[in-house]
Amino acid sequence: MRVAVVAHRKKTLGGGLTELRNELERAGAGKVDWHEVPKSKKAPKRALKAVRGGADVVFVWGGDGMVQRCVDALAGTDVTVAIIPAGTANLFATSLEIPRDIRAAVGIGLTGERRRYDLGRIEGEHFAVMAGAGFDAAMIEDADRRMKRRSGRFAYVRTALRHVRDAPVDTIVHLDDRPWFEGPSTCLLLGNIGTMSGGLKAFDDASPFDGRLAVGVATAHGALQWARTLGSMATGRTDKSPFVQIGSARKVYAEFAEPVLLELDGGARKRVKRLEAEAVPAAVTIAVPR
Repeated sequence: MRVAVVAHRKKTLGGGLTELRNELERAGAGKVDWHEVPKSKKAPKRALKAVRGGADVVFVWGGDGMVQRCVDALAGTDVTVAIIPAGTANLFATSLEIPRDIRAAVGIGLTGERRRYDLGRIEGEHFAVMAGAGFDAAMIEDADRRMKRRSGRFAYVRTALRHVRDAPVDTIVHLDDRPWFEGPSTCLLLGNIGTMSGGLKAFDDASPFDGRLAVGVATAHGALQWARTLGSMATGRTDKSPFVQIGSARKVYAEFAEPVLLELDGGARKRVKRLEAEAVPAAVTIAVPR
């Protein structure tokens, strides 16, 4: 087994990257192809370089944003992704039951079960957890690194309060080429798993094994309606909210009357007036606990 590491050097966990090196050596990983990057968007080139160097397993050190960049690069290959959850938001790792413990995560990466996971793909880029347009993306963009380090998941709650009065945007959504929603909305979510940034449960039935994306449109506007909506999400009863419409599809097409901000796995991207998304079945191999 040939092992590589792609690490976001600014992320911390336990004894840091020194502990990761020591644990890989203790576990007998041999000579490790080591790559450190200062920001997650630099990770894809390093992940692909590791593959060209013959890596069988690529350990990804960081949070959801770092994992997203690496699985986007490694989708469609036979390389196993092993996650070391060193970020502020580690929703994908949590859903896989990978602990925030370096020794345990290294053990899973080297000897854990290998499973193929679905990914979503939007505008040509893969995501592992969730993509959002509107309220969700604006909330994430405002939760800067300093705030997330200081407040953790509560940073998202604080920034959400800034956007509860954002005006709805006329939206059209088609699922699998059929009209599904038309009207004013404040958020469109596409989920590969059910939990969104901040730890809120967005979808009860989302699965990374069914070849589909969970889809949700929120129409909540104003502090009272958003409080009711977020309350439903916090109690795992999103589908009961009168301000949320939920479905699922293999393909999703959406149009917005004005540009809205897009996010993938907790990372803000660009503003879009239309988007096309799809589920990509069994797109990537992940090391998970046996």
